[in-house]
Amino acid sequence: MSAEFGRRTGGQGRISQWLRGRRPARLKGDAGDGGREAMLVAAAAAGLPLAPAAHPAGYRCSCDRVGCPTPARHPVSFAWQTQSTTDRAQIERWARHQPQANFITATGMVHDVLDVPREAGEQALERLLASEVEVGPVAATGDGRMLFFTLTRGTPEDEDEWWPCELDCHPETMDEHPGLRWHCRGSYVLVPPAQLPDDLTVEWIRGPEHALPDPLSLLELLTDACAPYAGDETELAGWPHRR
Repeated sequence: MSAEFGRRTGGQGRISQWLRGRRPARLKGDAGDGGREAMLVAAAAAGLPLAPAAHPAGYRCSCDRVGCPTPARHPVSFAWQTQSTTDRAQIERWARHQPQANFITATGMVHDVLDVPREAGEQALERLLASEVEVGPVAATGDGRMLFFTLTRGTPEDEDEWWPCELDCHPETMDEHPGLRWHCRGSYVLVPPAQLPDDLTVEWIRGPEHALPDPLSLLELLTDACAPYAGDETELAGWPHRR
């Protein structure tokens, strides 16, 4: 579900209070639940290319890989980059035929994602909205991250001009983007609604109806908020996991 935080909240801390006080609802996996399908279609209509992803299956990942390092967080197909689409009919077929599946959105085509620790994201979002900076879609994950969806940095005609995602996810020094992962070409993130193990979820805080902003308009405040996480090796885990 999407909460409207598009305007000034009128007081600091409301976003944090809302996030901490809210009990995430479990997703309904049956095909008759139109809410999930409608949310996926809305994401695609906003330009986010989608592809099916794994989902929790009891205490394991639906991919059946023994010891899957990213359970319910990865695409089901090796061809996810070419499979990703905004075609409504295809997404509706996937949603109906795979009622428990999560979905990923491939970054670097239309949009990038600035992925930050959740506490840092909450602080930055409050400051951004209080400063009346245009903020696009934002999602929160139950495992402690916040995802800020932005325009991609560009689509150069020359393929050699692309920067691989690893340069953004793992900068040479964390002083530049401490605790922040920049998902661009070659990466993906889960798109809400998604179910993680242990009844955790990925949900919209601000839905895909919000226009994608320039990433540079958010970067300074996000970087400042992430500063306490500099040097924390737990924030540098490889992403995405390539199967």
